[in-house]
Amino acid sequence: MSGGGRLRVDVTDARGRPIADHGLARWLAAAAPHRACGRVAIALVRDETMRRLNREYRRHDVSTDVLSFPAEEKRPRGSFYEKRKTTPEVVLLGDLAIALGVAGRQARAQGHDLATELRILALHGLLHLLGYDHDTDQGRMQRAEERLRRRAGLPSGLISRPAGHRR
Repeated sequence: MSGGGRLRVDVTDARGRPIADHGLARWLAAAAPHRACGRVAIALVRDETMRRLNREYRRHDVSTDVLSFPAEEKRPRGSFYEKRKTTPEVVLLGDLAIALGVAGRQARAQGHDLATELRILALHGLLHLLGYDHDTDQGRMQRAEERLRRRAGLPSGLISRPAGHRR
């Protein structure tokens, strides 16, 4: 687990085992909006696992790049979504699943490395955990993502990419 204060981030594999995250947890904790207080788990999963999750929870039978599961909503059972012990000071914001294969293909298509793509996806997923929804919020999420992306030195945000450049 990592995080410089307000946001605590765990990065695991699909079975909930901690894995080397190459700085992703620390980066997300630093890049997160100020109001992001609590704990987030990020599972880096295979495309097949993501497809199953997307089919089960969104009724889309394809692998996608990132899925967000806010703590107050129904979340996947077992594996990397075990119940976490929290204290009143550490609120569980929710869980993110990121498909490594999809992320790798998107990174190549965008001309940057996998670590950069994982950061873009983690930031996008975190904004969903904080209640943003780019499908319904009249651009509010896109503006937040762009502001945070620029501040963190990331290339184009996920929402602003042309439709053919995702998945």
